[in-house]
Amino acid sequence: MTAEDTPPAEVATIGESLVVLSPGRSVSLSEAELLDVAVGGAESNVAVALAGLGHRARWVSRVGDDPFGRMVLGRIGAAGVAVDLVQVDPRARTGVYAKDPGPDGTRVHYYRAGSAASRMDPSMVDDPRLAGARVLHLSGITPALSRTCHALVEHALVDRPVPGALVSFDVNHRPALWPTRRAAPVLRRLADRADVVLVGQDEAYALWGTSDAAAVRRLLPGPQWVVVKDGAVAATAVPRGGPAAVVPALRVPVVEPVGAGDAFAAGFLSGLLRGLDPVAGLRLGHLLAARTLAVAADTAPPADRAQLDALAELPEAQWARLAPVAAGILPALDRCGDGPVDPAGVSVPGRQGVAS
Repeated sequence: MTAEDTPPAEVATIGESLVVLSPGRSVSLSEAELLDVAVGGAESNVAVALAGLGHRARWVSRVGDDPFGRMVLGRIGAAGVAVDLVQVDPRARTGVYAKDPGPDGTRVHYYRAGSAASRMDPSMVDDPRLAGARVLHLSGITPALSRTCHALVEHALVDRPVPGALVSFDVNHRPALWPTRRAAPVLRRLADRADVVLVGQDEAYALWGTSDAAAVRRLLPGPQWVVVKDGAVAATAVPRGGPAAVVPALRVPVVEPVGAGDAFAAGFLSGLLRGLDPVAGLRLGHLLAARTLAVAADTAPPADRAQLDALAELPEAQWARLAPVAAGILPALDRCGDGPVDPAGVSVPGRQGVAS
């Protein structure tokens, strides 16, 4: 099959990916003697999860002409994601971030100012090879990186340069990148231009003072779907002009929370791509997020799509009783019995979380 015969990607995601440094065990960053090296980024995490479900996914970005840039391209490409539209910048470096685990959660330290990805611009969405994509996925991280990155997101949402594509926008507010007061009106305007919006309830409250999914939906009347994730309780998908779908969150062991929201987005988008009902899409989101919570990396190994699909179609009572560990749907890599686990593989009472 020639390049001309290759079917277009179903999903294209655009955004920065970075090299991730993290302690290999449950120690603080300042006390670590060794660091694990991985790759992560909200948009590429979504692409990797979708590729793991068998979807044709493409990630578009910019990396430095350096060893870290080659690592990013190699690892994302090895996950089955097309990286042919990623630009290599000889004059800027690849970004890095470091995880710092602690008793109150994981803090993240970014070293990305002036990165190659901050030099992305609107022309990147105009590449004719994006034609045919059914979903274009963006996040609220990108407009915080630079003026040209902000312009890229505006162009994708307002001008719709990828004909026929459903545009998905994960609000993904990062206070470390821009203050909440400045981000709030920008993210609201961008989100309201999208077809699908994903946002955490706590995030929506911090940005806009909204207290529940119905309030977020009133604030964002434009999208076809608004998905609000209340991690400790449920995820709610509110269509434009229709009844909301609500799916309770799963109780799962937590190794590392970073990346779970991206996995949830991939599950919901997979449901849309395949014409599943919103309950099944929300359930797929919870299931993929559960798998990511159970590993130290930002993405989990590929899932058994048939198994997840079967679980997504369970009767409501059976879903409510579903125990992911007992059901065998969590990656074996970081599992430790039936209880909550930490990155050292030791059961930790109380460190049990939700899959969204």
